[in-house]
Amino acid sequence: MRIDPRRLRFLLAIAREGGVLAAADELGVTPSAVSQQLARLESETGCALVTRTTHGVVLTEAGQALVEAAEEIERALNLVRAKLMADEIDPVGTVRIGIFQTFLRVVLAPHLPEWKRRHPRLRFEVYEDDQEELLRMLRSGDLDMVTLEFDAQQASPRLPRNMTETPLLDEPWRLVVPASAAQVDAFDHARQHLPWLGLVSGAAGFEATHRVRRALNISTPTVHTYQDIQTALALVGAGEGMALVPSLALIDATYPNISPLEVPGLGTRRIVLRRYEGRGVPEAVDVAASLVREAAAEVSLGEAVG
Repeated sequence: MRIDPRRLRFLLAIAREGGVLAAADELGVTPSAVSQQLARLESETGCALVTRTTHGVVLTEAGQALVEAAEEIERALNLVRAKLMADEIDPVGTVRIGIFQTFLRVVLAPHLPEWKRRHPRLRFEVYEDDQEELLRMLRSGDLDMVTLEFDAQQASPRLPRNMTETPLLDEPWRLVVPASAAQVDAFDHARQHLPWLGLVSGAAGFEATHRVRRALNISTPTVHTYQDIQTALALVGAGEGMALVPSLALIDATYPNISPLEVPGLGTRRIVLRRYEGRGVPEAVDVAASLVREAAAEVSLGEAVG
């Protein structure tokens, strides 16, 4: 079996965008070009890679395995590209980045000392706020780039001219329950025993929680309402209920009374970097974006508790 790796980006776009038409729009090619590359990839592998439905396409088992391989290749290339670019230029200036708590704690903050040594004239200025406000600040020029989180099942929005979105990390959602209840089957928890914690609307976890609850046919009201994931972990540890949280939030978690469960069908959280590119963008911003991509590519989700 000989696979042309250049075709993998077409399958990856189909998986991320949910269909051939959306993938073609994302890649800037015609739908027929995407279909042709998919057909050739299926011929090379000897396997059907997608199943077409009325709502788009669904990856087959072989397709999912190939997408996972493509993501590993993409991560490796992003890491190499980021290192090459960051080492070529000695950037000068302050880069303002909008960010959310888990990405700051696990990915960005641990790398700041190293980046200061590598690029002593480059400075990061961090802003933490809700996503709508961060996007407003990006559009107005008050921020140079923003990291955003989405439930991977959400459709990707059409971006304004010259604004780009780079995937940084796809991480599994985890169902977190009190440690005292971890011996009971997770789906029993989801269906009848423990209540679900509520989450403010607009967050990736809000969309994911509603999607999973709909899939499990759960209509019971949620308890409490939280915004910060650390609040959810504290409430779960206190036995107040269970919550859907991203794997990144569980790295170096300090709550001994929680148990993360790997439940099939929970999906993933996608973290992306949005910024403007093109003429007029300072070199410092390009280098900073490369550093962020490099840091994300080094994340090991195996460090999550549980």
